Amino acid sequence: MDLGLRGKVALVAAASQGLGRAAAFAFAREGCKVAICARNARTLEDAAKAIRKQTNAEVMAIPADISRADGVKAYVDGAITSFGGVDVAIPNAGGPPPGGFETIADDQWAKGWELTFQSTVRLVRACLPSMRERGGGAVVAILSMSVRQPIDNLVLSNSLRLGVVGALKTLAREVAKDRIRVNGVAPGWIATDRTIQLHRARAEKERRRVEEVQAETLQEIPMGRMGTAEEVADLIAFLASDRAAYITGVIAQIDGGLYRGIF
Repeated sequence: MDLGLRGKVALVAAASQGLGRAAAFAFAREGCKVAICARNARTLEDAAKAIRKQTNAEVMAIPADISRADGVKAYVDGAITSFGGVDVAIPNAGGPPPGGFETIADDQWAKGWELTFQSTVRLVRACLPSMRERGGGAVVAILSMSVRQPIDNLVLSNSLRLGVVGALKTLAREVAKDRIRVNGVAPGWIATDRTIQLHRARAEKERRRVEEVQAETLQEIPMGRMGTAEEVADLIAFLASDRAAYITGVIAQIDGGLYRGIF
């Protein structure tokens, strides 16, 4: 299926590893020009080289800390200068640290706010003028199943990502007239380094073996396995594509059937 993305410019944040890297690969395979960012310049360039080698796409690697306003500006300005504009924006950031309500200190709440909420707001806001100039665009934010079903010991993610959803849903209505669509994906348990980190944190807290926690997680998933980063990336690419031209304001679940709620 041709997604109609060829020649478009896609910005994928936090793309040196995990879901961001997989999304960058997906857009590159569809023929996009891809601008990626991350804080670690070395791992970021390694990702860019791998994407170029496997897809022959134009890939720009811009070291940037998107939890900072100047980092977002440097990233978006650099991409626009090199590629001429933005058609697709994929807000993404490393998940905030685990912890319960009474264990998270004020400075962790503040850092989580900048990392999880403000990074999305700033990135999208910086891309909107270019999208309008180009006659439209798409935003697909990478979120978490925690926006539907809180995850134990992840109060920062459970709280702050809901704020992101509120902002995205509001924005979707405001910019629909400009042919800009705004959606998000809510992955469940995906086989990434982040998932391993969370399982280790839970095992340490409960004084259990990591293998026990992982096996318990798999039992909760109706499909009996974790998802892959590539499966999430394919959903992201679809939502950003012309094939999803009438979809906006949606938070799409991808969790192997884990979430039990009706809505």
